[in-house]
Amino acid sequence: MILTTLSLQNFRSYKKQNFEFSPNTTLIIGNNGVGKTNLLEAIFLLAAGSSFRADKDEQMVLYGQEFGRVEGHLGGGRMDSSEVDLTVVLTKPKRFLVNGVAKRKMDFIGHLRCVLFRPEDIDLILGSPSTRRGYLDFVLEQTDREYRRSSLSYKKGLRQRNKLLERIRENQAERKQLLFWDKLLIRNGEVITNKRTEYLEFVSRKIKKRGMPLRLNYDNSIISELRLEQYENNEVAAGKTLVGPHRDDFNFIYQRSGKLEKDLSLYGSRGEQRMAVLGVKLAELEFMDQSISGEADRPVLLLDDIFSELDHEHREAVLNLLEKQQTIITTTDEHLIPDRYKKKVDKINLC
Repeated sequence: MILTTLSLQNFRSYKKQNFEFSPNTTLIIGNNGVGKTNLLEAIFLLAAGSSFRADKDEQMVLYGQEFGRVEGHLGGGRMDSSEVDLTVVLTKPKRFLVNGVAKRKMDFIGHLRCVLFRPEDIDLILGSPSTRRGYLDFVLEQTDREYRRSSLSYKKGLRQRNKLLERIRENQAERKQLLFWDKLLIRNGEVITNKRTEYLEFVSRKIKKRGMPLRLNYDNSIISELRLEQYENNEVAAGKTLVGPHRDDFNFIYQRSGKLEKDLSLYGSRGEQRMAVLGVKLAELEFMDQSISGEADRPVLLLDDIFSELDHEHREAVLNLLEKQQTIITTTDEHLIPDRYKKKVDKINLC
């Protein structure tokens, strides 16, 4: 599907504004602070149902306003002639609508798919495990309904199990009450682990195929009856679940034949880290494209002011992707885009 228009009301720095996008490439130009990234955040919200930078939904609402609203119109792409209107209303609780009909988040996600690439993605390497788990959820919830369902069920079950563990610790509940939640977490945890394994293996294969000496090492926390039994006393004492996909992580391992491997978060240069993130993002785009083949067009590629961070070779690798899907680029300096590409793009000037 192609994002044709975007309407913002009380969203971040926008009181009320509409935007139109090319089915090919749109270049958004403006100085820092004028709202370029806010536009990409709104598009991301329509795809993922959440922000890539706000800890709380109210942070996306224009200061002093009670609610925000983001609406996107999707037109048929090369393989789909249908049209869809997506709406997110930023209230408490947040509301999702498809063609004006209220939907659960699980049923909202998946209509619009996107791949976001921005300088802060280096946090995939340097950031916390929760950042990397959030990345896995973002990719797989867009592309896999079973993962989406299992992830939602697991998170809800985890909250309930943790509350029960606290009550057991205070002698207000019995341990046998854990059995229901144990089974729920094990069942959904297996789905999550298997899907994450498949994705990380896919990314590692694609990176290797491009000649990058890199692999993603999945440090998964298996959840099973045996492990829950082993950790039961510790969990009651802590009042929280200590094993399961909510404690997963993965590492970027740089390797060359005949040499020792190294963890890029500890020993990687800035250049190696940027190259690794670019490799992952290129593989992510390919993964999404393959996962929706025959169902819709390629995902929308969102590039947030990344060209100043890349050397010439890697900048060209990204630019070569522009004609393969709808792409929306933000930049402070349009001169970073070669003339041969600028002739093929529509521009939105926010200066």
